[in-house]
Amino acid sequence: MPQARVIRMWPHSRTRKTRQQQAGAEALAIAALAFLTAEPARFARFLDLTGIAVNSIRAAARAPGFLAGVLDHLAAEEPMLLEFAAGQEIDPTDVLAARDVLAHAPREGEPP
Repeated sequence: MPQARVIRMWPHSRTRKTRQQQAGAEALAIAALAFLTAEPARFARFLDLTGIAVNSIRAAARAPGFLAGVLDHLAAEEPMLLEFAAGQEIDPTDVLAARDVLAHAPREGEPP
């Protein structure tokens, strides 16, 4: 009787994929933040809705969930989402996928 082959998933291969997804999602969120800041009215609306003061944006950006929140804000207004996606030459659903990656990302020091 033939033996069943066991395929082992090496932990580092899953971790590498997760890290790549995380890095890509973070890069997209940073691009989204740059998009928001490029137009003063758009950035002011983001600050107003989030309650973040302009002089504390850097500190806020270090908080867990901030980048996912940027993508949430972007996705909440379809015309803005479509404009951003067109400028990035991506599908708008990529923004939502990146948001999901960031929202479910392990915190620093946690295993993936």
